[in-house]
Amino acid sequence: MRGMTGGRTAELEDVLAEAVVEGVQGTSAYAGSIFLRSRDRRSIVLAATCGVPPSLLGGWSLIAVNSPIPVAVAYKSGRTVHLADADETMRRFPQLAVALPHAFGSCSVPVHAGGERFGALAIVWSASPGGEGLSKAQRRHLRSVAGRLGNRLAALRDRTGEPVECDPRTVPVETPAPSAAAARVGLFDWDLGSGTLSVDEAFCAILGLDPDAFDGRVETLASCLHPGDRAAFRACAREAAGEGRITARRLRARDHGDGGGGYRTVELWGRAPEADDPRLGARVVGAVVDAQAGTTAVAALERLREGLFSLAPDGRVTYANRSALRLLDVSADEVLGRCLWDALPWLSDPGVEYRHRSAMISQTPSSFLANRPPDQWLAFSLHPRADGVTACVAPASRAQSAAAVSAAPVTAVPAAAPARLGAMYHVLQLSSALTEAVTTRQVCEVVSDQLLPAFGGQQMAIYEVHSEAMHLLHHTGRHEEFLDWLEGVPLRARLPGTETLTSGAPLFIESQQDLTRGYPGVPMGQVSSWAYLPLIASGRPVGTCVLGFDEIHHFTEKDRGVLTALAGLIAQALERARLYDAEFAVAHGLQRALLPHRLPTVPGIRAVARYLPASSGMDIGGDWYDVILTDSGARLVIGDVEGHSIAAAATMAQLRSAVRAFAAVGHTPGDVMAGVNRTLIDLDSHLLASCCYLHLEPHGRHAYAVTAGHPPPLLRRPDGTTEALDLDVGPVLGVDHASAYPQTRVALPPGSVLALYTDGLVEEPGTDIDVGIDRLRASLAHARADSLDELADRILHEARRSPYRADDIALLLTEHGVGHGSR
Repeated sequence: MRGMTGGRTAELEDVLAEAVVEGVQGTSAYAGSIFLRSRDRRSIVLAATCGVPPSLLGGWSLIAVNSPIPVAVAYKSGRTVHLADADETMRRFPQLAVALPHAFGSCSVPVHAGGERFGALAIVWSASPGGEGLSKAQRRHLRSVAGRLGNRLAALRDRTGEPVECDPRTVPVETPAPSAAAARVGLFDWDLGSGTLSVDEAFCAILGLDPDAFDGRVETLASCLHPGDRAAFRACAREAAGEGRITARRLRARDHGDGGGGYRTVELWGRAPEADDPRLGARVVGAVVDAQAGTTAVAALERLREGLFSLAPDGRVTYANRSALRLLDVSADEVLGRCLWDALPWLSDPGVEYRHRSAMISQTPSSFLANRPPDQWLAFSLHPRADGVTACVAPASRAQSAAAVSAAPVTAVPAAAPARLGAMYHVLQLSSALTEAVTTRQVCEVVSDQLLPAFGGQQMAIYEVHSEAMHLLHHTGRHEEFLDWLEGVPLRARLPGTETLTSGAPLFIESQQDLTRGYPGVPMGQVSSWAYLPLIASGRPVGTCVLGFDEIHHFTEKDRGVLTALAGLIAQALERARLYDAEFAVAHGLQRALLPHRLPTVPGIRAVARYLPASSGMDIGGDWYDVILTDSGARLVIGDVEGHSIAAAATMAQLRSAVRAFAAVGHTPGDVMAGVNRTLIDLDSHLLASCCYLHLEPHGRHAYAVTAGHPPPLLRRPDGTTEALDLDVGPVLGVDHASAYPQTRVALPPGSVLALYTDGLVEEPGTDIDVGIDRLRASLAHARADSLDELADRILHEARRSPYRADDIALLLTEHGVGHGSR
């Protein structure tokens, strides 16, 4: 959808409209939407809606692919995301729940064909707490609709040669929610030469005629009218014959539905069609309109003393009775076709728009109080359906007014333009995402993922201030030379990237001509517009965030206000992340200093070790490994002190020293573990620890193993079979002075590989640790590697890919019966 003209766009719009309507009608949903990928594939763009206008979605019309939003997750993962109610939404997608805290359920499915994803289809429904959401059949229906849509989009792409993508500037296709007809309309074709009428079924239904029995004669039609109106009907016939048209005439037709032989008013009009062929003869085509129900309802509403008005789904006023206009103190012209919060300054508080949005999205009634200046408190109640809202307004009771005054002693909302919810979405979304970003890299990635799709930019760079000069921290975009000239520039230089920081004011440059006038000689590259945002935290310059646009971009007042607000959030997050990075480096440098710098050389054994710190916290942990050489053979050790703190690291260092001391004097494995246990208790650290200790026989093929509540070692035999060793397990360290630790003799055939590890490698939230151990066993069994180093890296591959590791990981691999060497 690159424009609004052309056959291809019209066909694409029809395809999208049919799919979103089918998705909504085949489920219990009241609204649906289709998102298609953007040209740069960084975001998905709202392309079609059913039952909910795009304006109601606010900032959700353009969503970054990496956002933790259900429809984006469905697109990126290729999986269905089903959220039964608001509680499940809060658990799984808290950022969505923060921005839309309403009682609704949703289901998002990917739109794809042949392995290529084009977008996603999402529907929403009103959901009470504890609801089950869509049935399996309804979810299958939705996936089928998305599948057919994907195939049609692929066929359209193959036929036209154009990619399936959506420009954020394209107006989405809108299909309103079905609603009751305000009037019935029947069509007729009157042949003036023969005097016969051809009519449709609606025409017959309005006049109480049997479509199969109607003979097409004017006399038969006249017999359905009130006797007093038949002369007027004959005048219509003469007017049609003489002038080729029928001026709108109101006639009374027999009402066959009331059972009492009464009449209701209908309106008849028509005109002669243009015809180049004289053989067609004189004729009049037109319609009969039955608006009795609508006019009767309007008359009834106008007689009420209560104020009633109707809102379209997007909040525009479509009707207001006289009482409502009186209470609101406005004329019909002032409010019809406009949103209340735009038409009336005293209703411009974002909370009013929020109430309407909440009612529409949750499909549950909502109410609020508002103060019409100077001191008239009014009570509003909103009653939604998919096709709009019926609203009531009445003077607030004394109790309501008193409560409102005590809760919010404000006489009126200022007439200044309020922050709209579409703008608030960007602030909420970025601030929510930044709360989960810990490191500077994560902060930069979040900012890139959120800002570029939200504002349509193609380039982004973040420069930080270091030693009174600008240095590149992060860059996103295809123009590698973007802002290269800013690297190393002194903070006091007169350039856009530095002046915005020293002045504290954002700088918006909409064209290359504007840049040249303000800053002659500054390189422009292939960028046409720029937004320079100062990043200032606690009054101290942190850096500058720059957005670049390949095409000229006009920054609206809303764009400028939102970007300025977001710059403050980015600065605070970046400053916090920089402090974290510095402390993280110090903490983990200390932890690595406590581990062996290199493993000793052991004859007949090759050993390698790996250590990965947790990524979700700054505190250092208590994982350790060791290889100890003694006269009676080598010892292999791996252990884990609970917690992540300086105390845990200090305890780990003391336990490592204790193991080495007990091993050096020749204690058996069981005695070594018992001694370490007593040492831990005597330290009075109130910490527990697990440990696995193996004494390898010198020049032998066996070992004696002992474990204190630690995950079992894994042994891969030369033929590839791999198992978890069945050891006698002793209690964890630090519980009881008298704990005993039985040892188990283990065979280590030449060519076998032994894996010792800590639980961070095998534990996953909500999953039994045995599942993780078996997964590691299978990984070790099937990993193909040319060296022990490569094998260790393959085992840790998945752990390294995870951006969030809740626990440290230590891994010690030994290969037995080979040439010596350790790492």
